[in-house]
Amino acid sequence: MGVPQAMEILTQRAALVRESLQKSQNVTENMVSILGSFDYRLSALETAMRPTQIRTHSIRRAHENIDKTLKAAESMLAQFDLTRKAEAKILRGPHEDLEMYLEAIDQLRSTNRYFTGNKNFKCNEAILIHTSNLLVKAISKLEDEFRQLLTNYSKPVEPDRLFDCLPNNLRPSSASSHHGDSGSKNNSDNHNKSLEAAVFIPPTLIPPRVLPLLHDLAQQMIQAGHQQQLFRIYRDTRASVLEQSLRKLGVERLTKDDVQKMQWEALEAKIGNWIHYMRIAVKLLFAGERKICDQIFDGADSLQDQCFADVTSNSVSVLLSFGEAIARSKRSPEKLFVLLDMYEIMRELQSEIETLFGSKACIEMRDSALSLTTRLAETAQETFVDFEEAVEKDATKTAVLDGTVHPLTSYVINYVKFLFDYQSTLKQLFQDFDASDPDAQIAVVTTRIMQALQTNLDGKSKQYRDPALTQLFLMNNIHYIVRSVRRSEAKDLLGDDWVQIHRRVVQQHANQYKRISWAKILQCLTVQASGSGGGSGDASSGLSRAMVKDRFKTFNIQFEELHQRQSQWTVPDSELRESLRLAVAEVLLPAYRSFIKRFGRPMIENGKNPQKYIRYSPEDLERMLNEFFEGKTFSEQKR
Repeated sequence: MGVPQAMEILTQRAALVRESLQKSQNVTENMVSILGSFDYRLSALETAMRPTQIRTHSIRRAHENIDKTLKAAESMLAQFDLTRKAEAKILRGPHEDLEMYLEAIDQLRSTNRYFTGNKNFKCNEAILIHTSNLLVKAISKLEDEFRQLLTNYSKPVEPDRLFDCLPNNLRPSSASSHHGDSGSKNNSDNHNKSLEAAVFIPPTLIPPRVLPLLHDLAQQMIQAGHQQQLFRIYRDTRASVLEQSLRKLGVERLTKDDVQKMQWEALEAKIGNWIHYMRIAVKLLFAGERKICDQIFDGADSLQDQCFADVTSNSVSVLLSFGEAIARSKRSPEKLFVLLDMYEIMRELQSEIETLFGSKACIEMRDSALSLTTRLAETAQETFVDFEEAVEKDATKTAVLDGTVHPLTSYVINYVKFLFDYQSTLKQLFQDFDASDPDAQIAVVTTRIMQALQTNLDGKSKQYRDPALTQLFLMNNIHYIVRSVRRSEAKDLLGDDWVQIHRRVVQQHANQYKRISWAKILQCLTVQASGSGGGSGDASSGLSRAMVKDRFKTFNIQFEELHQRQSQWTVPDSELRESLRLAVAEVLLPAYRSFIKRFGRPMIENGKNPQKYIRYSPEDLERMLNEFFEGKTFSEQKR
């Protein structure tokens, strides 16, 4: 194909393309024109529909408002109906059905909240006034119901019921519960261990089924803002009942003057009872009051604590005031043990007192109890010092004519024995004031008391005119002290050295007695001449017949005097008595036998009236020696 022909074909195709493009443009312009027409028509339609849309929206809103109004009216009518029913229940009072009555109060509060939150209602103010007045009446009736319910179920607890709540070993029938007799005091370590394992069961002060009702009533009164009325009702009712329970038990308010006027036996019994009362009050009555107080006022902590504090305040004061009166009364040695008993019970109850009276409202009672514990400890320590001084300075003129153990000695030793029954208490007491070893402190105190006693006995021994009786008196008393220490726990503290030293002291006094009593009479049986060592009574003895007779006469007179006097003396310990007789016999009898053999037989027995001079055989002397230190009266000796 030639070039011209190709060019023609291209020209034709280009013309076709231009024609197609032209047609496409015309179609586009026509479509734009059509669409523009649609837009105009739609705008016109929208403008025409707008009034209809507005009317439709208004109708819809009107329907919604009608629905809301109907619902509000229904709700209001429901509230009116509920209020009417609640009012009827309130007017009937809480006696018929307390639970329904409380629900009615809740409904009135709900109605109040409803109308308070819907302030547009025209009847709001009238309804609120009406429901508020009803609530005032309802709460007033609740107060009466709370008071009546609490009063009806609050009765004093009889002593027998309280005793049944105690562990067996602390019940009155066990005879160990009252500490009036200090002699019945058990070893304090075992006593404390038994108490640790003891179970105390607080009595039921208010029936459990009533407590939820009281709780609900209290909650309603608190919500109504009647806390003060609630507080006064509860305090006045429960405090009175608690005080009556304690009075039935035997608790009474005693002042320091009352205590000072009482005889010791009566006071000691009251102290024993007080210890019992304290344990019952804290572990049973106060614990029970705390329990019901917590249940009734559950959810109102401040009211719980304040009510409990005011209910127990006067009772605690009565109990502690007696302890204070004892602690501040005139000190005397016999009070030490009851002071330790009182200190011991306060220490025993300390953790429970801190738990029960742990709130801020109870701080005064808690501090008073702690103060009493401290005061008792101080008074006990001061009484210790007083006792030591009293022992050393005891100036009683009570003379023991027979040289036996002085009443002061037995009193002091028994006193010390009782002290060792309180070892754990004494250790605690010493630790309250001094951090050093309590065992060492007890040992020091005991040693000082023993030394004070010996100093006093030395003074009392000088009252005797017969120096032999002085030695016998000291021997008896020191021996009694040593024997008592060896048989008690005091030995562990004082030590073996103390015991051995004082045993030697006893022996020294025995030796002194023998020397003073028997040295002179033994001289009658002694020959001082150079030839006295041998023979059978010949001239080499240096003694004439007359001298021998005189020796026998002197011996008889002196021995009879000794027998008459010393048979009235007493050595109360049988072993010591036999030991002392044996010691005398071992010296006297061999000397007497030797003298009779050497001088009696050759010079006296062959003469006239030998029985006038040799009045006693060695066997007679031995028999008569066995009558020494028996404490016989003169008339008994004659028989």
